Amino acid sequence: MLKLYFRLAVMLFLVTSCSSSKKAKFDDYVFKTRTEEVKYQTAYDKALKLWNIPYTEEDVKTSFGTAHVIIAGPKNGKDLVLLHGMDASSTMWYPNIKTLAKNHRIYAIDFIMEPNKSNLTVKPLSSDNIVVFYNEVFSYYKLKKFDIIGASRGGWITTLLATQKSNSIDKIVLLSPAQTFKFLDKPRKTTSALMLKLFPSEKKFSKTLNTFSTHPENISVIYKRQFYLANKYAKSNSSMLKMMPFSDKELESIQNPVLVLIGDKDVINSEESLDRAKKHLVNCKTKTVKDAGHFLTIDQPKAVNDAIINFLD
Repeated sequence: MLKLYFRLAVMLFLVTSCSSSKKAKFDDYVFKTRTEEVKYQTAYDKALKLWNIPYTEEDVKTSFGTAHVIIAGPKNGKDLVLLHGMDASSTMWYPNIKTLAKNHRIYAIDFIMEPNKSNLTVKPLSSDNIVVFYNEVFSYYKLKKFDIIGASRGGWITTLLATQKSNSIDKIVLLSPAQTFKFLDKPRKTTSALMLKLFPSEKKFSKTLNTFSTHPENISVIYKRQFYLANKYAKSNSSMLKMMPFSDKELESIQNPVLVLIGDKDVINSEESLDRAKKHLVNCKTKTVKDAGHFLTIDQPKAVNDAIINFLD
């Protein structure tokens, strides 16, 4: 299984190395043309309206480019940072945001190396750069003792931030964090996602949704359009290969209260992930959500929302 994962990783690296050598038509890290950018961001704006609550959008200058942040919830609520899954953007929180923003001040941050409204103006970020990027955003908003939720790749980034000796994080929620406790649980099943990145098509996109979700019919048509364009235009890069599972020592350094949620039909994590989390995170709770895949926030939003709020409160 591990050999298969590395074979897929090498394939991705070789393909993206070749594609990255092509000269971009305009100065943008993710999109090849202005038309692609406009088309995607139009779909993003439509999907963001699915939040259906008051929100504001802000752009924060960082050392690496502009961070796009969506802010919602009461100003006197406890600060809660949301880090989305790969290529999902902050619009992905639409099934959860009304519950999360009821008593929390939300800061949903678009990851700067993916299709969304953040804009990378330098070379791809290393893990150290990623830490600096988010800390600059946290500093801009003067966030202290804030809670944080990370989904999939956002869960890996959340864990990375929590392992830093100096951080201002309070409670942590990890929603099927990718590559955090172990390598992909079912690498053969996830090849559909790899094929989608390499050779995007509507058919491959539909197959990927069926693999990662137990209820793809729950996904809004509006959001599907944005998510498809993200996968179509995304610059798959070697940073994915740097998402190695954290060591025992790194996990044990996290003293924060942590909740780890996975779906019972998840192709990224399994009970083995939860066992390792419970073994090495000193203050950890875990839960398996029934009838849910990797997209558990969409498959079972009420169960996920209830578990998160009970933990954060």
